[in-house]
Amino acid sequence: MTIATQIFWLFILAVPIACISWTITHEEIFREPHEWCVKRSQNEKFLLTRKFFYLFTCEYCFSHYVTIGFLFLTDYKLLLNDWRGYILAGFSLVFIANIYMSLFALLRQAIKKEKVEIEKIETETDKEKNINK
Repeated sequence: MTIATQIFWLFILAVPIACISWTITHEEIFREPHEWCVKRSQNEKFLLTRKFFYLFTCEYCFSHYVTIGFLFLTDYKLLLNDWRGYILAGFSLVFIANIYMSLFALLRQAIKKEKVEIEKIETETDKEKNINK
């Protein structure tokens, strides 16, 4: 595989890794398991048990395990065709996936802020209309 193809695959494979990691750690559909894992990560007696459950609450931590799964499924290697290629690919995929997740978080934050500002303007406009009637 050429370097250009490897780089292309790096940016493409990072998309589903980011998507899966974000969805499991943040989205409403997984709220109950997420809350259960948060509680277990804070209240378990043993350190290893707390850390295990923390993995499912942190998108950065979880993205490492999703990446390992994708490396297993795709046999993707970066730059080198031996075991070192897997190591390079793994950390590179995690890095790019976390950039994607950070950009997504910033986008969501901007959208939420805009919605709040619109609601505030609408409320003020409604109050002014009621006063003028």
